Amino acid sequence: MNPTPQSTPTLDVRHLRTQFDTRAGVLTAVDDVSFSLAPGRIMGLVGESGSGKSVTGFSIMGLVDAPGRIAGGEILFQGRDLVKLSPRERRHLQGNRIAMIFQDPMMTLNPVLRIDAQMIEAVRAHRRASSAQAREIAREALGAMGIPSPDARLRAYPHQLSGGMRQRVAIAIAMLHRPDLIIADEPTTALDVTIQAQILSEVQKLAREHRTALIWITHDLSVVAGLADELAVMYAGRIVERGDVDAVLDAPQHPYTAGLIASLPSLNRRGERLRQIPGMTPNLLAMPAGCAFASRCAHASSACGARPELTEPLPGRFVRCFHPGAAGLAKEIA
Repeated sequence: MNPTPQSTPTLDVRHLRTQFDTRAGVLTAVDDVSFSLAPGRIMGLVGESGSGKSVTGFSIMGLVDAPGRIAGGEILFQGRDLVKLSPRERRHLQGNRIAMIFQDPMMTLNPVLRIDAQMIEAVRAHRRASSAQAREIAREALGAMGIPSPDARLRAYPHQLSGGMRQRVAIAIAMLHRPDLIIADEPTTALDVTIQAQILSEVQKLAREHRTALIWITHDLSVVAGLADELAVMYAGRIVERGDVDAVLDAPQHPYTAGLIASLPSLNRRGERLRQIPGMTPNLLAMPAGCAFASRCAHASSACGARPELTEPLPGRFVRCFHPGAAGLAKEIA
């Protein structure tokens, strides 16, 4: 029986594998990543640098260029496999039904064109509209992002705007066509906390109103705690834990997730040394045969010499670990 539109997830990633051919060998940046996201839901994708978060986002968008390639898996957008689409079909979706917000807004904005020229072009690329109609759509998009004096902003060049204002404009461009899916790659990292909080609030509101599914890629757990509905934690190219954001943060089942939470400065007593996860992330060109986190894990055993698969030790909680919820995890982050 075919699923009803209501039961079809906006995005369903199945066993995604993205590799890069290098002189030293094949580097697997994304390794067997699976998750789904329903309309209007926000998923935080977290992990330290090099964990594969951004490459996952670029893979979904079709922005992985040679020597990178999608080596396996499916990326189903509303039931259609993006991996199998022609370049023309993919371009029709990019910026229209699927949009991306980059960490640097200048990856979106052309420095030599006024904001109005760029937004009008973006509108008319995917719908029939006169210049006046496209300008009004652009003006409304800026207003929806809480940008004051939108007419003046439209007449400005990117260098005439502050960093926070440029990022708001980039997000407004992403929201122009009310896409069904937005991938945001650490778009507020370089902004001060006040501007960051405003943008997070506005993006959350827009996602709810338009039923837009949103993937928020970040290394900052405090951001996703107040923004996301779901949380996926990546380590060495693999998702090691996934579930409801509050459940994961309150009772992590994977030692790596527990270590990330324990390393938050806010959880340390005043005057104490900051806690950290010992060791280093493994070299993706020489991954261990078993659990990638075993060498850094206080709960590792002989079983960890084999590769763990994602299991569901608790309803709705998916963990890649032989000892999910090992004794003492709660005490480590208390």
